Amino acid sequence: MLFSTNIGIDLGTSSVLVYVKGKGIVLREPSVVAIRKGEMVSIEAVGKAAYEMVGRTPQQLETIFPLEGGVISDYVYCEKMLRYFLEKTVGRLWMRPVVAVCTPCKITEVERMAIIKTCMEVGAKNVHLIEEPVAAALGAGIDIDRPSGCMVVDIGGGTTDIAVISMGKAIVSDSIRIAGNNFDRDLIRYMKKKYGLLIGQKTAEQVKIEIGQADHEESKRSMAVKGRHSVSGLPGQVIISGDEVCDAVAASAQTLAEAVRSVLEKTPPELISDISEHGIMMTGGGSLLRGLDRVIAKTCGIDTFVADDAISAVAIGTGKYVDKLGGFWKCKFR
Repeated sequence: MLFSTNIGIDLGTSSVLVYVKGKGIVLREPSVVAIRKGEMVSIEAVGKAAYEMVGRTPQQLETIFPLEGGVISDYVYCEKMLRYFLEKTVGRLWMRPVVAVCTPCKITEVERMAIIKTCMEVGAKNVHLIEEPVAAALGAGIDIDRPSGCMVVDIGGGTTDIAVISMGKAIVSDSIRIAGNNFDRDLIRYMKKKYGLLIGQKTAEQVKIEIGQADHEESKRSMAVKGRHSVSGLPGQVIISGDEVCDAVAASAQTLAEAVRSVLEKTPPELISDISEHGIMMTGGGSLLRGLDRVIAKTCGIDTFVADDAISAVAIGTGKYVDKLGGFWKCKFR
């Protein structure tokens, strides 16, 4: 049974969040599908169950991430994954819902149509697309309809979306494919180059979460990292510190900060003064990398802070958007 005709979807490279009107966020699962190969390809698992199989599957199983860079890279499995998530959260869609989906700032018309087509295939009546920074601002409690500028940096798994928002629109925006997954890949390369230790994406993500930092001002942390030696092929373990993680991700973090600065340089002077007063707000899972706010603040010369509930901000904002399409939101700047 469908409880609401309004659904908001944060369709991310790393995870999918589903918001249902009157219920809030009802699902938060990885964007992964596990398939069993053979004469007839079948789906083995979706979401959390599939993520547990990443890097551990036998030859006949394969894990697929059907979204890349915040857009659909595998239409068939994205449709199946989305259908599974919606049926899991709201049951079979006896009533066709109105759906809002957040998207990166810079996507092509083909990518837009792929998202719309996927949602229509799973039963949507109408599909509305909202840019991720605008959704993030709404979810973080910013009154985006005021004639006042705010800057949002949404760092997801596949993309970082940067926008200056005023009167409900992104005045200046950019989207770069440097985000949380890049930090993981940086760590994988660093471990191989310095220690000759091969680690997987899940291990890299765990290291990033536990001791990751983007500058050297954090308190000292360290942890043991297990993997396979590239030369001997035998299991190995090394102890690495947060400072080493900083060295690994430094180039990506600085590139991201320079992209924020580039957007600022294109921003009208009147809005720059608003941003200087309110600061730059970061959202998304990637924003939780310790010290990344300081890297951006140092590069741009403007105070930078991480929003409350940064991971859920986009999904909450997408839900608010679908709840009140065409309406106004009364919230405050930080």
